Amino acid sequence: MSLRVLSYNVHRWGDDREALARVVHACKPDVALIQEAPTWWGTRRKRKAMAASFGLQYVAASVRNAVLVADGIDFSGSSRWRVWRPFWRRRLRFIATQLPGGAVGGRIKLGDVEVALIVCHLGLNIRGRQRELEQVLRGCKSFGLPYLLVGDLNEEPGGPVWDRLAAEGLTDLGVDAGPTFHSDNPVKRIDGALLSPELSGRIVPLDSIDGVTRADLAAGSDHLPMLIELSLPGTHSTDR
Repeated sequence: MSLRVLSYNVHRWGDDREALARVVHACKPDVALIQEAPTWWGTRRKRKAMAASFGLQYVAASVRNAVLVADGIDFSGSSRWRVWRPFWRRRLRFIATQLPGGAVGGRIKLGDVEVALIVCHLGLNIRGRQRELEQVLRGCKSFGLPYLLVGDLNEEPGGPVWDRLAAEGLTDLGVDAGPTFHSDNPVKRIDGALLSPELSGRIVPLDSIDGVTRADLAAGSDHLPMLIELSLPGTHSTDR
């Protein structure tokens, strides 16, 4: 028994929507954990429309993170956290504000076992990210279940956020996945998929998925997606 989970920063659903939809359809996720979901006016309407374009249903969200599910998938007990984030940030010589952070998670069945799926989007301030992560990890552990944490971490492996995730005992599934940003010329991995020890999983290579093209990946968003095949230790999973 396996579960197909797609983690994707969709760049506010503001790029080529048709290309983005083709990528998601080709990945055939049971659950899509979205970062940078559309916001502002008509947020819920936009998110439902985005989910429908993917052939999925919009079921939960927190700030700019959203959870979408395929027909027949029961995602229950959702929890939302509004993550504290430094209001000001310095980028080059400019001062700008950051939008509030957040995370959302819920429960889902993997065979006969209940697991939690959580998605987050960490900020651009290095110290702020570390504080945000502690809030996210508290939320992950609040489920009392094995869990998968995914998201845009805004940091490359080797940084303090990744060190903290390793210290928590989580497995970095993306270690061999390659760069995830920028989608038209990926040079760094700033997106993560982390598993608690009770679970097994792997990243499905994008070039192995029928219907996923480099052109659509570059046009649909500024990030590449991560498709995770989630399973229980000792079980066998196969590609679809």
